[in-house]
Amino acid sequence: MATEYAFPDSAAKNADAAAQEFQTEKMSLAMGPSHPSTHGVLRLQLELDGEVVTQCDPILGYLHRGDEKIAENMTYNQFVPYTDRLDYLAPLANNVAYAIAVEKLANLQVPARCEAIRVICCELARISAHLLGLGAYGIDVGAWSVFLYSFEEREKLYKLFEELTGARFTTSYTRIGGVARDVPEGWNERVGKFCDQFLPILEEVLSLLTRNKIFTDRTHGVGIISKADAISYGLTGPNLRGSGVAFDLRKDRPYSGYEKYEFDIPVGTTGDCYDRYLCRGEEMRQSVRIVRQVLANFPVGSYYNEDAKKIFAPRKDKVLTSMEELINNFMITTEGPQMPAGEVYFEAENPKGALGFFIVSKGGGVPYRMKIRSPSFCNLSILPKVCVGSLVSDTVSILGSLDFVMGECDR
Repeated sequence: MATEYAFPDSAAKNADAAAQEFQTEKMSLAMGPSHPSTHGVLRLQLELDGEVVTQCDPILGYLHRGDEKIAENMTYNQFVPYTDRLDYLAPLANNVAYAIAVEKLANLQVPARCEAIRVICCELARISAHLLGLGAYGIDVGAWSVFLYSFEEREKLYKLFEELTGARFTTSYTRIGGVARDVPEGWNERVGKFCDQFLPILEEVLSLLTRNKIFTDRTHGVGIISKADAISYGLTGPNLRGSGVAFDLRKDRPYSGYEKYEFDIPVGTTGDCYDRYLCRGEEMRQSVRIVRQVLANFPVGSYYNEDAKKIFAPRKDKVLTSMEELINNFMITTEGPQMPAGEVYFEAENPKGALGFFIVSKGGGVPYRMKIRSPSFCNLSILPKVCVGSLVSDTVSILGSLDFVMGECDR
């Protein structure tokens, strides 16, 4: 005959409490800094209730290099290569934003031809950056083919960049007062041919995702950012426009002659991951539209301000034939372009959003202080809000939709 055992009341209460505690226990999970979906050395410290994210703390600084402090010990032109390393997917656009900030400090105007070259560079850089963001996003949600298509087109762009600047990746092309060199013979025609063949391929690439059941399930209604939240958290670029805010610095505060070109600003309606994807796809179409307008009305003249003799270094043939030009080149190289004292802030519409440079000068060829407003850093600030309540798998989709680069985030 089996014997029955009776547990004391205290033991039963302890067992119930332990069971309840086990059911409500949350797990802390470190996502990154060596995780493929964080696109670099971003670390997310997640608190999970099962598969649901209840808290998200972004931890930054793994790629911090002190660019702003380095700028205080370099001449204005010497800092140009460091801007390449901010959003290293669009170095040409970074160069232009920085150069315009310094030119604004010096109250210096560049010729129309220089502005046209810069616009082409910025729009081709936008296409290149969006293509990589699109390809990486496809991998994040399980679509490999998009990545292969996008990288083939980026290779064509890199060949054009190499012809223009001498480098494929870190271009260092812009100078204070102009650009390093004029466009090579036939380069404009090759850019036009790229645009002609790119648009059909872009439509084919986007068709792989836009109506893809897996992609839409993982992006529709995921990571919704309202207009108010997008503005209050300082989002810019496609992440802001994806939430329905039609703000684009090229339209609202034109620079480099953007006011002369016709293009549309794509905006979203829901503010989810899918809207942000659609905005970037349309932005590439608009970039091609802008480039074609620049090529159709490409100005003649100089590619640099020839009157800025103490800012823009003289051409090599003049340095080799004139003692005055040789001395001028030596002074600009060793002491830097001479700037007046003052403060200036300028921001440009980069692929990731508004890239801003705040420069404090006490005169001379070296900035006294510099602060960089990096769009990726500001865009990531909304992660603690937008990730809470989503699934862990949704966090991957949200990160891909924000399209950030840790190089400019940490600086």
